Amino acid sequence: MAFSFNDAGKRNINWQGFTLDNWKNPCGAPDICVALGNSLKIGFLSTLIATILGTMIAFALGRYKFRGRSSTNLLIFLPMATPEIVMGASLLAMFVNLNINTGFWTTVIAHIMFCISFVVVTVKARVASLDPKLEEAARDLYANEYETFRRVTFPLVLPGIAAAALLAFSLSFDDFIITNFNSGTITTFPKFVWISSIRGVPAQANVIGTAMFLIALAIVVAAQIVGNAKAKRNR
Repeated sequence: MAFSFNDAGKRNINWQGFTLDNWKNPCGAPDICVALGNSLKIGFLSTLIATILGTMIAFALGRYKFRGRSSTNLLIFLPMATPEIVMGASLLAMFVNLNINTGFWTTVIAHIMFCISFVVVTVKARVASLDPKLEEAARDLYANEYETFRRVTFPLVLPGIAAAALLAFSLSFDDFIITNFNSGTITTFPKFVWISSIRGVPAQANVIGTAMFLIALAIVVAAQIVGNAKAKRNR
């Protein structure tokens, strides 16, 4: 964070003096904002798809008994237990065998593959904690399945879905190993930092990193404030 204010030019290693120029021009380093934009787009798409699919899988595993349920649970946990370098190389081999050129969309698919497990685990825990009596009460009041889900189940599960989405986005945005295997010529922000480390990471990378940290901190603080306010109203 401190080095985002460092007046060090291209090599941001030693402290040279205080400056705000890096904050005034965060895109001053060549291609840094292109890499940031790629990371944001990949993170958003992979999070959206992984959250939708993961939520449906979590409801299926948490609510229904079907043949192959235990095997599905095992497959869901497998990406979480697999080293990233193994998963990245495996996905690359799959794309090569299918004659698919690596790039933006292969990176999105790769991110979905490892993010969906975290979504399923997070949402499934929330689904398992629901009190079935609440849904039974809604049915006693003549609510159909859709109304019960929309008015009772979904609002209760929504915090878990939001937490899963935030986790998936942070994992996608921060990933380097799987991305490096499957992104081809596309540069993401972690790849930019890694490539820049050879010749010196520019101060603008610290600016973007600091901004991301402050935004995440603001979201956590805001969520805590809202949660405390709701808790006080419910007392």
